[in-house]
Amino acid sequence: MLYETLDQQIKNYADWVLRRQRGIPNNRRLFVVACMDERLPVEEALGIDKGDAHIFRNAGGLVTDDVIRSAMLTTNFFGTEEIIIVNHTECGMMSAKTETLVQAMKDKVGNLEQVALDPSLPELTLTDPNAFGRWIKMFDDVDAISEAQVKFLRNHPFIPAHVSIHSYVYEVETGRLRKPHERLAEHVNDARTMIEHAYLA
Repeated sequence: MLYETLDQQIKNYADWVLRRQRGIPNNRRLFVVACMDERLPVEEALGIDKGDAHIFRNAGGLVTDDVIRSAMLTTNFFGTEEIIIVNHTECGMMSAKTETLVQAMKDKVGNLEQVALDPSLPELTLTDPNAFGRWIKMFDDVDAISEAQVKFLRNHPFIPAHVSIHSYVYEVETGRLRKPHERLAEHVNDARTMIEHAYLA
């Protein structure tokens, strides 16, 4: 009967709107950490839809204090059981040296140790003169940094031990995901090798 269909639609809509109040996790029980880069189509790359995941994007797709805060909430209180980290090739976080950015910001604002990192927590500052550079988190190896993010989350006491954590690298040049250090292009034969293999077959 029509009323049954309509009632189900109304219930589904209410569940969607009130899912936090009702304790309904996202569809995949998934938390994604990804770079904010506009060339990285997170949902398309992972094959997920609206409602499937909590998605956190920042510069580099790196584990920061706010990623820890969000991951702690979603895994402990919102039913999430899996974390996926997506880094990518040609990332802007590999485009400059840390020292260059630190000096540029010193030129703009002066004493970096006095700047509050969170406007609502003015006491949260970087008192160590070298901490600002580490806080920016520039890197030069996307595969190594991708693996490191898994370790940061896996070893954090706020993340339950049962949560599955993995990382991938999105290749901007191919539009595909791969595991860290597994570049297929390095294993593809060139024309000469293909001919040699043909004779050996």
